Amino acid sequence: MEPEPSASSAVVRPDAPTGELSEQLQSQLQTSLEETMTEFGVPGAAMGVWIPDEGSWTTASGLADIETGEPVDLDMMWPMRSVTKSYTVTLLLQLVDEGEVSLDDTIGQYVDGVTDGDVITLRQLAEMSSGNADYTNDDFLAAFTEDPDAIFTLDQLNGFMLGKPAQFDPGTEKVYTNANTNLLGAVIEEVTGQEFADVIDERILQPLGQTGTRYIVDAATWTEPHPVGYAPGEGGLAPQPSNLSIFGPAGSMITTLDDARVWGQTLATGALLEPATQTERQEGAPLDAGPPYDIYALGMGETDGWWGHNGEGLGFTAAVFHDPESGATVAVFMNESNVPDDVHPADQMFRRAVEILTTGAVL
Repeated sequence: MEPEPSASSAVVRPDAPTGELSEQLQSQLQTSLEETMTEFGVPGAAMGVWIPDEGSWTTASGLADIETGEPVDLDMMWPMRSVTKSYTVTLLLQLVDEGEVSLDDTIGQYVDGVTDGDVITLRQLAEMSSGNADYTNDDFLAAFTEDPDAIFTLDQLNGFMLGKPAQFDPGTEKVYTNANTNLLGAVIEEVTGQEFADVIDERILQPLGQTGTRYIVDAATWTEPHPVGYAPGEGGLAPQPSNLSIFGPAGSMITTLDDARVWGQTLATGALLEPATQTERQEGAPLDAGPPYDIYALGMGETDGWWGHNGEGLGFTAAVFHDPESGATVAVFMNESNVPDDVHPADQMFRRAVEILTTGAVL
């Protein structure tokens, strides 16, 4: 029987703060964004800063498509990449609140064939301490190279890592992989009896009025015009494949800037979860390998007191964070990835925005 959504999912979409940030702050933020884009060679970006009792600021800068000259528009839908993980783990924690699963359940109770599956817990998958192999191995790369436009199912993605040797004993390290979250996607499908896209739509997108956000695997259904993703190549920036299916519940969602605002606040405040579950969710530790967070907890990370998630891959970077103390939210999307020295342009801009706001005594 399909579990009933919990009462905590009956939330109201939060409104953006009224008014605009001061002209001085807007100028500083815009200048910093343009300098960051120039520094890392980013073609286009969309960014927003929202602060209660101070106002809002949103901007669209540069080009969504270098070849056509299409400018970035505030209504465009951007790939979230790994920000998707925060949605997936939120779904899992809703099922925990409803008593349908326990974080101490093992993945082997839901998915057969996972190495150490009788030991690895759902909590370890959510916090990236499972030790299981990622699916981005030679078998996957061969299949993707043969047909970059192939639409991979969740079962196929998980199949590439089943039975592969573990990276380390469960719980002994924290190494960030997409496979951890995709296995949780399989748990969600097993428990609800629904496709992942339907679960996320019913439990999160519809209650929050996220009409500009979707979980999609077929790039042909991505509303146009949309940004093109780029990465540095020998002759300059090279367009990247638009295949969204290769990420699954770990990274296949797209969103608008305003929907990112709503999600940043919802995620960090725990509006879709029971308070005790949100408190437990925020227990974490630094990653041994992975994105630049101070700590990584259950499907969300913390940086200088701001909670949220970032994402990167196939030409895009994203950062969506909220400061529970001030109520401020920052969201940044950029259409370049794989910058030398592992620089994450959107995360860099998020950090620079926080510094501007802090120096300006706004927070």
